[in-house]
Amino acid sequence: MTTLALASHPPIPADAMCWRRSFAGRPEEARNVRKFIDFLAAGCPKADDIVQSADELFNNAIEHTRCRQPGGLVRVEVRRWAGQCVAIAITDQGGPDSPRPNLIEDGESEHGRGLRTVAATATSWGWYGNSSGRTVTAVFGR
Repeated sequence: MTTLALASHPPIPADAMCWRRSFAGRPEEARNVRKFIDFLAAGCPKADDIVQSADELFNNAIEHTRCRQPGGLVRVEVRRWAGQCVAIAITDQGGPDSPRPNLIEDGESEHGRGLRTVAATATSWGWYGNSSGRTVTAVFGR
């Protein structure tokens, strides 16, 4: 089940600048992910939202997928194009569950808000893949 068809909200141009980097699937790498995204999103009106969303998606990958196992990796991709638009994509190594926002608002819960935050700040978001690996993408446009 895919949350959103990314091809139309807004489309990511084929000539968008693209950067990719892999990070170890360890919690201490979250800081390096934020620095990587912050550098590439500099000057964008939604730069803070982009960094926060990347942090949420990275942490979800290491919390809920095989990326947290020894030798696990998370691939982070940033695409940027005219009009200060940015797309981030986080690719994990798969796991038993599909990415989905927590639909029940529980003020006591420490978990379940990450994808809700991404959905609230991104122009669009979605995912594709299966239990062998998934990519979650968030697009930040106008």
